[in-house]
Amino acid sequence: MADPIPPRATFPPGFLFGAATAAYQVEGTRFGGCGPSHWDTFAATPGNVVRAEDGATACDHYHRWPEDLDLAARAHMDAWRFSTNWSRVMPDGMTVNPEGLDFYDRLVDGMLTRGLKPFLTLYHWDLPAALADLGGWRNRDTCARFADFAEIVTRRIGDRIAATATINEPWCVAWLSHFLGAHAPGLRDIRAAARAMHHILLAHGMAMERLHGLGQRDLGIVLNFDRAVPASDAPADLAAAARQDAIFNRWFIEAITKGAYPAEALEGLAPHLPQGWQNDMAVIR
Repeated sequence: MADPIPPRATFPPGFLFGAATAAYQVEGTRFGGCGPSHWDTFAATPGNVVRAEDGATACDHYHRWPEDLDLAARAHMDAWRFSTNWSRVMPDGMTVNPEGLDFYDRLVDGMLTRGLKPFLTLYHWDLPAALADLGGWRNRDTCARFADFAEIVTRRIGDRIAATATINEPWCVAWLSHFLGAHAPGLRDIRAAARAMHHILLAHGMAMERLHGLGQRDLGIVLNFDRAVPASDAPADLAAAARQDAIFNRWFIEAITKGAYPAEALEGLAPHLPQGWQNDMAVIR
């Protein structure tokens, strides 16, 4: 027989129980003046998504958010993690859509009314298609546009947010999406991947500067980690595992904490990084 679920009282003081959503996965992009994102393009490409499903309706959280939050409140949760859809707030990546900000205003107030602490992730993979047309995360200018987006959202709802993460899982945004091709934009291009790996961190750094300037606290980024286990003790397998660890894990955390990229990753990626990338490491750190 499985062990019984431990009672809530056995968790340490201050432990938060919560639920998490991502904008594109739940809201429904057909509503509220939301613009297209590169996920819509990815989903529309035959073979990329099972049954060619997209986020046009999703869970209809755009309309059903009150009952969604009620479910969390009835479950005695403490927190609600959500993300803001850049394409909803700024359909072309630059121009503000008032309906989009109004939606997140209502959503945050709804959380607080139900006793849920709002945990914001600014970017969970939904890049406006208009910016994707200009190169997306291959284009350095996208970093500046993201800092603008972060500031606009924070000026509207930042006074009620418990904590803010800039970007969800940059490895997924950059490597999984630009080298392995499994997520939008679905590229398999080492030059695109190297630039996205750098620019996503530069976007984080530039956004952090803006948010600190606004007096925001409890700021960070969501990094995902994985184990890299060599297939054997053969030198080639050990080197492959070290390279995987450097790309998946160490690239992001060491750039942020040390201001440097691991040598095992740079061996293959350095020739494809944007010129002068070293000058950005202070901002990233």
